[in-house]
Amino acid sequence: MSEFKAFRIHQQDSGVRAGFENISVDSLTEGEVVISVEWSGVNYKDALAATGKGKILRKFPLNGGIDLSGKVASSTDPRFKEGDEVLVVGAGLSEDKDGGYAEMARVPADCVVALPDGLSTFEAMALGTAGFTAALAVMRMEDNHQTPDTGPILVTGASGGVGSFAIDMLAGKGFDVTAFTGKKESHDYLSSLGASGFVDRHELDMGTRPLERAEYGGAIDNVGGDTLGWLTRVVRPFGNIASIGLAGGFKLETTVMPFILRGVSLLGINSIEMPASMRDAAWQRVATDLKPRHLDKIVTREVAFQDLPGVFDDFMKAEVTGRTVVKISA
Repeated sequence: MSEFKAFRIHQQDSGVRAGFENISVDSLTEGEVVISVEWSGVNYKDALAATGKGKILRKFPLNGGIDLSGKVASSTDPRFKEGDEVLVVGAGLSEDKDGGYAEMARVPADCVVALPDGLSTFEAMALGTAGFTAALAVMRMEDNHQTPDTGPILVTGASGGVGSFAIDMLAGKGFDVTAFTGKKESHDYLSSLGASGFVDRHELDMGTRPLERAEYGGAIDNVGGDTLGWLTRVVRPFGNIASIGLAGGFKLETTVMPFILRGVSLLGINSIEMPASMRDAAWQRVATDLKPRHLDKIVTREVAFQDLPGVFDDFMKAEVTGRTVVKISA
């Protein structure tokens, strides 16, 4: 196609302007692989970029969407050929490269992942950055000797995309999972994914001592701030905390006590910058033993491309449960 539809984000003196435009492949950022985009998804980061409420883009204009999946339309890199099913997650899309909210995308070959056996292009975007990040967290915890017999794992931000996948994956591997959420209406949903207990963030007394009673074998944290500080004080000896998000703040206030007296490990999870071998291994795990058992429940919303702009405010109001998938083209 000579021109195609894209959801493009511009910087203006008054702030961000975003909307649909018709553009050509020549307008896209550079790359060796051109992809006919079939599916994308919506993450909190996407909503921040589209509304201008977060400084996500490092250059303008760019197409939004940090994730995409589809088929290769053309490639100058021998690793990919026309018709190959592929996915791109993170990799700087909608930051310094045009993203997945477009009928066509052009990306560097090193960013492209061949779709693993066991996943469809829809499933790849049902997972997206959220599922990929959750898998990285589980893998890093396993690598640092986290096992089901070390105790229950607390998942904060439980009803979001990463939290939902983390609960499903951990429960599938035999872990006892506790969901940390302020949404009581989400308890049935989270139980159906495998959560066996709940902590209400609105009713929690975090305490003030350097070490509180050690209750949890480990944690996957999507919140940061005071919640992450509290987690360091309540995780059992040699437990792991995988730190992913900062919705509750970017500052961390704790002491060295959990680390030198209990041997707690704080593991940073970065879904963008990593060795290619680690990225590929994570997608293989997501397609096999870490593939969510309840993907149909986690994908709570599927929207057509033209309806995408109406989704972002729900994310900014924290009114979203699970994953939202966007159908870009047939």
